[in-house]
Order: sequence, then structure tokens, then C-alpha cells
Amino acid sequence: MQIELGLTSFGDNEKMIMADGTREAVSNAQRIRDIVEEIELADQLGLDVYGLGEHHRKDYAVSDPVTVLAAAAARTKHIKLSSAVTVLSSDDPVRVYQRFSTLDAVSNGRAEIMIGRGSFIESFPLFGYNLNDYEDLFNEKLQLLLKINKHEIVSWEGKLRPSFEATPIYPRVEHGELPISIATGGTPESSLRAGAFGLPITYAIIGGNPRRFTRNIEIYKSVAASYGHNPDNLPVAVHSWGYVAETDEEAKRDFFSPLKAYHDVLGRERGWPEFDQNMFEREIGPNGAIYLGSPETVAKKIIDTVETLGLSRFMIHTPVGSMPHEYVMKSIRLFGERVKPIVDKYFENK
Repeated sequence: MQIELGLTSFGDNEKMIMADGTREAVSNAQRIRDIVEEIELADQLGLDVYGLGEHHRKDYAVSDPVTVLAAAAARTKHIKLSSAVTVLSSDDPVRVYQRFSTLDAVSNGRAEIMIGRGSFIESFPLFGYNLNDYEDLFNEKLQLLLKINKHEIVSWEGKLRPSFEATPIYPRVEHGELPISIATGGTPESSLRAGAFGLPITYAIIGGNPRRFTRNIEIYKSVAASYGHNPDNLPVAVHSWGYVAETDEEAKRDFFSPLKAYHDVLGRERGWPEFDQNMFEREIGPNGAIYLGSPETVAKKIIDTVETLGLSRFMIHTPVGSMPHEYVMKSIRLFGERVKPIVDKYFENK
């Protein structure tokens, strides 16, 4: 049994630790260069996939994941390169396919598209879309993207995306089709949609007990079967916040402050309670959604989640909030060198 292990990032802006102990923000440009370096390290360590998010706000450096992934493609050999996510509702399916087929070419077949509706809404007014069309935009554009992925010459008639007749879409993927999956925070509607289309699914678990997603996965597979798809052929993945250090205490010390700052910024926007030490301890515990600690602690929790949910891929999301680049590199190295071997050995005879 082969479990894919990887990383996701939203390109959170970072700060450097100065000689006097203060922190100084780095530029978006430097953060993007650092992300490419992080992907390169992940590839060298044998990690399976790296997913990069799309955002259009001050907190994050990356608005176009494909460009950054293409830069990383030139410096890597094996790791799969994915968005995490592509906000399809406010993008154009033709351009999405063209960008990712280009990435697939420069990476020799390692491109993946992880699509979602997006947990932030800044891209809708930015690109001239009405939030009242939130659901319809996603559903219509998903259908067009899947059609383009299967057919070189496409005709389209829709309500929200302009129609076109018998138009060839280039460049084409060199071999087969682009891998496309749906990412969701856990809404039942997303599980229903992914199952109906027969698409792989990724659950973003950022709070609470991961076991509660068992029901979502049951719904997803049941719907897939009802539409004639074989559930055994549909991969299920999870990505969750996390951080690896030499010891549990070191991981807590490094991670708590940036996580709290990040959580509280979003909390003020969304009406969440202030993040505190009790919440932190609950989430990093065996029944929480943060995979934090020593390599042994993180590996054990990943194994439990993979077995409980029947996963084929697990991705740890790091950094969360503003963490120095060297901390992120240290976490990636420990994840690849010490967490991955433990997980691989456990599942090799399963």
C-alpha cells in the first residue's frame, strides 16, 4: 500500500529573525523565491506532491501558483506540482487548462489541478464576477474544464461563460488528461459534486477531530457508485496544518505564535473566537486537526488519520502564518527524512 505524502502552502508572507531578536518582513518577491527553494528541497527528499494556493490579498505572496510551480519544475525531477487550490469560479476554464498543460509540458507530466470555490472572495470583485453567482459559476466552469480536458476541439454554450463553437484548445497534454481533483473544507455539497463527477477529492481539515470526515467520505463514495464510478479508483486526500521539529516542545514553541497571529486575523474577519493555548493544545492532541511535534509524533498521527479515513494521500500544510524560511526548511527536511520513512514502513505491507 503506497501512501503519497506531500506539502501544501498558501505562500504566507514571512518575516526574518534579525540579530536583535526582532522580525522583519520580507518582500513578496523573496517569499516566492523561497517557495521555489522549499519545493526543490521537498523533491530532493522524495516527497510526492506539493500544492500551492491562489490568493489575492495582503497576507499571501502568490496570486498565480502556476508560474511559481513552473519555476520549481525546472529545479525538480519527481515531485507532482499542484494548485491548492485554483479558484475556478473566478478564472476561465480555457486559460486554466492552457496554463496547466504548459506546466505539464515543462515538468514532464507532473502537473495537477486542484480546484475549489475558494474560502476567500477577493477574486470575485477583482475579476468582475458577481458573488450571487457563486455556485452557478463553479458548476458551469467545472463542466467546461472537464470537457476541455477530454476533447481537443470543444463547443460550449453556457449562461455565465461566453459560448464558442468547435474551437481547438492548445497546447494539449502530452499523455492522456490532466489530473483534476476537487478540494473542499467539508461541505456535503462538495462531496456530492465530486462523487457525481467521479473526481478525486481533497479535504482541508483545519479544525476539530479528523474522524468526523468519515461521513463525508462515505457520502462521496456512495454518490460516486450511484453515478457508475468505481469508488475504489477514486483517491481521497487530506491536507491539514502542521509543523515538524526535533521535539514536541520545540514544535510548539516555533508554531504557536505565528499560528495565533494568523488565526486571529481571520477570526476578526469571520467572527471566530480568539485563539488561545487551550485551543492549541486541543488541536495538536490526538483528536485535533494540527499535525505538530517530533517526527515520531507527527508520523503516528498521520498513520492514524490515513487508516481511519482510508486515504491515499496526506499533505501537511506549512507554514501557517509568518514563519521564517529557515524554520519551514527545517520542518520540510524532518518531514522528508524522518516522518516519511516511518509512514512508508508502516504501510509497505498493508
